[in-house]
Amino acid sequence: MAQRTYIFAGAASAMAVQAMKALKAQGHKVIGISRSENVMGYDEFYTVDSYAFNSFPKVEEAVNGIAYFPGTINLKPFHRIGEADFVADFSINALGAAAFSQAYLPNLKLADAPAILFFSTVAVATGMQFHASIAMAKGAVEGLTRSLAAELAPKIRVNCIAPSLTDTPLAEKLLGSAEKAEAGKNRNPLKHIGTTQDLAGAIRFLLGEEAGWVTGQVLAVDGGMGAVRVL
Repeated sequence: MAQRTYIFAGAASAMAVQAMKALKAQGHKVIGISRSENVMGYDEFYTVDSYAFNSFPKVEEAVNGIAYFPGTINLKPFHRIGEADFVADFSINALGAAAFSQAYLPNLKLADAPAILFFSTVAVATGMQFHASIAMAKGAVEGLTRSLAAELAPKIRVNCIAPSLTDTPLAEKLLGSAEKAEAGKNRNPLKHIGTTQDLAGAIRFLLGEEAGWVTGQVLAVDGGMGAVRVL
C-alpha cells in the first residue's frame, strides 16, 4: 500500500489520536493541527489560535485526505440557549470545517484519490431534547458534506461520520458517574458506549482508497441508535 498523507484538525482529540495511530500503523503520514499543545505521535504538528478562515498553516505537499475533528457538546433547554451559544457552536463545528477545507483544497487537488471527512452527530437525524444548538450546527456540517461532494466530484470524495455518545474527554460530563454511564448504555440498542476504537476503523475506511466509490454519505457509527428501537 502506497503511503498517503493526511491532515487532522483538532488533532489533540481522543478520536483523532486513535485514528492517527491506526493510519500510521499502515505506514501513512499524519499531520496534526490543534489549539492545544503538541501531541506526540504525529509526523508534523502545528498549534493554531483558532480554526477560523486564514488561520491554518500552509502545507506545500500533496495531501490525500483531511479530517476535521473539532466539536462541541453544549446541551441546554432551548429557552436557555443564548445567541452566543448558537454562534459558538456554529463557528466551531460548521464554519471551522468550511475554513479547514478551503485551506487545504489546493493540496487535495494535487493528490491521488483525495478525501475530506467531517463529523456530525446522531442528534441531527434523531431528534433529542436539549440538542437544539449542536444539532443545528452539525446539520450544517451534513449539508456541507453533500454540497462539497457534488461540487468536488469526481476528483475529491467528501463524507461524514455521525456517532452517538462516545467515551472521550469531550463527553466527560455525560459519563462522569457510574449512573450516567449505565444510562448511556441503556439508551443504545447495542448497550455499549462508543469508543475511539469504534470510530477509528470508519475514519480509516472513509479516508482510504477502499472507499473510492463512496461520497456524499453520512455514515452512522452509533450502535444503532439512529435507526433501531429495542424494547
